[in-house]
Amino acid sequence: MSEFRLLHTMLRVLDLEKSLDFYTRLLGMKLLRRNDYEGGRFTLAFVGYGEESDTAVLELTHNWDQKEPYEIGTAYGHIALGVPDIYGTCEKLAAEGVKIPRPPGPMKHGTTVIAFIEDPDGYKVELIERK
Repeated sequence: MSEFRLLHTMLRVLDLEKSLDFYTRLLGMKLLRRNDYEGGRFTLAFVGYGEESDTAVLELTHNWDQKEPYEIGTAYGHIALGVPDIYGTCEKLAAEGVKIPRPPGPMKHGTTVIAFIEDPDGYKVELIERK
């Protein structure tokens, strides 16, 4: 249905400041809004490459009392981001200490150049070269 639109994807994060740094400073997203919910003891932060009125964004949920890392589960896959220079991007991210479990290169059975990185909580982010 054309009136439907993807609004956001939510990830639970252990350290909100580390996650905000990763998605904003390292991946170039903008912090769109951040709200603390004292009664529920959680914070919601929305980041993205465009305004929520026009693009899907990422919701980072920080539960204040969470002390252990979250289990990601076997059903979750990854977030995918288009980047113009995947090799240069991965070099910069590696210099910042970002884990790159799958270095850039052509995907199996295809020619698209991809890489996989991990955010501070271990969520996979696929980088796809888009020139």
